[in-house]
Amino acid sequence: MNLELLESFGNSYPDDADGVLDCNSMALTCAFNRHGSLLAVGSNDGRIAIWDIITRGICRFLQAHVHPVCSLSWSRNGFRLLSGSMDWTISVWDVLKGECVYKYRFPSPILRVQFHPIDPEVFLVCPMRLRPVLVKVDGYQKHITFDEEAGEQNIFASFDRLGKRIFSGNSKGKILVVDTESLETLTSFQVTTGSSATTGIKSIEFARKGSNFVVNSADRIIRVYDGDLVKSTEGKPQQLEPVQKLQDLVNRTQWKKCCFSGNAEFICAGSSRQHEIYIWDMAHGNLVKILHGQKGEHLLDVVWHPNRPIIASVASGVVSMWAQTHSENWSAYAPNFKELEENEEYDERESEFDIEDEDRSVEDKNEALVDDVEIDVVTCDPIKAYLDSDIEDEGDVLTFIPVTPEIEEPEDGFWAMTEEEVQILEKMRDDEKKKEEEAKKKVKVVDVVYEGHDIPDEPPELTTITRKGETKFVQKPPKSVPQKPPKDKLPPPPMEETLDIPDLNKSLSPYKEEREDKMETDDS
Repeated sequence: MNLELLESFGNSYPDDADGVLDCNSMALTCAFNRHGSLLAVGSNDGRIAIWDIITRGICRFLQAHVHPVCSLSWSRNGFRLLSGSMDWTISVWDVLKGECVYKYRFPSPILRVQFHPIDPEVFLVCPMRLRPVLVKVDGYQKHITFDEEAGEQNIFASFDRLGKRIFSGNSKGKILVVDTESLETLTSFQVTTGSSATTGIKSIEFARKGSNFVVNSADRIIRVYDGDLVKSTEGKPQQLEPVQKLQDLVNRTQWKKCCFSGNAEFICAGSSRQHEIYIWDMAHGNLVKILHGQKGEHLLDVVWHPNRPIIASVASGVVSMWAQTHSENWSAYAPNFKELEENEEYDERESEFDIEDEDRSVEDKNEALVDDVEIDVVTCDPIKAYLDSDIEDEGDVLTFIPVTPEIEEPEDGFWAMTEEEVQILEKMRDDEKKKEEEAKKKVKVVDVVYEGHDIPDEPPELTTITRKGETKFVQKPPKSVPQKPPKDKLPPPPMEETLDIPDLNKSLSPYKEEREDKMETDDS
């Protein structure tokens, strides 16, 4: 299929619902791989379901975490999947084998994880109430710098399109740009609303094509900046004006998630109040479409397909798919095509379907002779729609996950296995189970260290609170186990103190005798 032609026909944004994906658990987040052929969905029970977009079926389940999965990220080649959870851990998965390769423990719940756009050995983590950290698979870790003068730590961080820089923002609206290798601050700028008021940064998303990036802030305004303009201000921080400002002036909607389309011509944003998705035209800043979900649903996440006009949104534990509505137009197959109400007889010309036209008297001198051409059906040429402008070689890529069909009841005459083949098959399955168990035992666990913060041995308890139809997860702080001092340094036992309590009967005896004498005199 020629993906380069998809942008030339009709609108390049979805306009109607196209079914749902239900994985039998409450979905919280989702992420497309680079080709858009697989969709990873994280659930509240800690599982990750990988869906095949073409067949709309689950091709792999990953038992990832103990607590809900809150963030997912694919590597560039699609062979690895990064998952962050509220159990304070991060896991790196081998998608083809379905095994956990590495595991990292943090002293705080995880808000966001992101693989490096090119290098699958590097990823970026944003923990809750802590500085973002750059982590390598081999255990190397380095924290992102923040503005020490303002005393504000960065609450969000993201790689740029090629991963050469890291953009981070804090709750006071300041965005720092640091170099990925040296982590030195290159430039910074302030996101302001009005004359001097500041606003907190909620998210930063980059387009797959071009240099634009979008900033979602707490003042309910979506700002689009030019990355080349930010690059030109390196070494001389100054105030930058956004290219576009997008907002809902009527309802004053607070935005939950923003992202670009695959061709960077549209921007979509999900409302945090209800299941509504707004789509703007990037060129003019016009609102072109609003996709309405069912009433009472709360949007949790929204992602745009990398190459097609398809949007996946997560609301009320289900993944909703949005796509274009296609109407059949038979006249598009040929210019002189006619729709017939009844069958008609067709008069064939004598030389209409001949290989060589024998009736032609004059030969065209400009007619080129078409020889037999050998077509190569083995070599796979890279698809330009998947490549970046700066990267021409894509390398080995995982596009689909092979699935073995299960036959419940074989039909009559179906090929039956002999006893020897059954034994060989059972032995192979036992060997695979042993390998899986050994792989689970060999998972390398790395602790990401923060000064002044301890890493608990067990994940903290998690409780759910439902208010106005919206479910939120609340974590209790981990219980710190006090360490017992050695026997040599035990404090001496406390001295037993005795209190002299007077005997009330003895102290009151003279008063009792006097009262009895008085009562006898009164009786007499």
